[in-house]
Amino acid sequence: MAAAVATGIFYGLFGSKLRDISSGIPRSPIVVAAHNLERGAVLTVRDVKLSTWSGSELLKGGYTSLDQIAGKTVFNPILENEPVTEARVASAGGTQGMGIASGMRAISVHAADSTGVLSLYRPGYRVDVQAETEQGGEPRLRTLLQNIEVLAIHPVEPNAGRTASPVVTLLVTPAAADRLGLADSAGRLRLLLRNPLDEGQTTLPGLNMAYLFSEANGRGEPGVTPRAPSVRTQLRSRR
Repeated sequence: MAAAVATGIFYGLFGSKLRDISSGIPRSPIVVAAHNLERGAVLTVRDVKLSTWSGSELLKGGYTSLDQIAGKTVFNPILENEPVTEARVASAGGTQGMGIASGMRAISVHAADSTGVLSLYRPGYRVDVQAETEQGGEPRLRTLLQNIEVLAIHPVEPNAGRTASPVVTLLVTPAAADRLGLADSAGRLRLLLRNPLDEGQTTLPGLNMAYLFSEANGRGEPGVTPRAPSVRTQLRSRR
């Protein structure tokens, strides 16, 4: 009898302890689908409802109030009672979801010789993009784009080899994406980190080695090797 009483007291205390532990788990509101949501649906507050998230950590990309999702578009189907997350919806302004505004494109490029500053990059930072190639055995360099937003950084894999370049995803216009795609496939790209408050853009000429080391360096057409005067020009000057 005494053993039975002791066992009952033990399990009573143990169950009480478990209830205390479970009640101490932080709970937070989370937005879930009120019914099945198909791809392309524009969300309203009637399409969602609030539930309780009891995980030890907050759900990444989740919403905590109904007004946060109004007007967003579903691009991955969501089942009833499934959490609505940033990875499942998009907005025209690109402020949530994939972060790509209408009319813009995300493109990944190889950032040659940018390993040193790669550790400074963060999503949302701004960069200038330089393109380098060779024409007739002579290197040429030109600044293609300025003040471009970084969406993601993909460091080089440890076993990728010495010649591998880190990959950076940039947010650009469709026309800029075409230029970057061509330059990345046929040449080399360098990324220059900008001050986030510096939004200025300047017209920069293309450069070659002849211009870089010429004594004129500033006279004539920038970045182009000065040409010798033609025979016709020389005859006219003599007259």
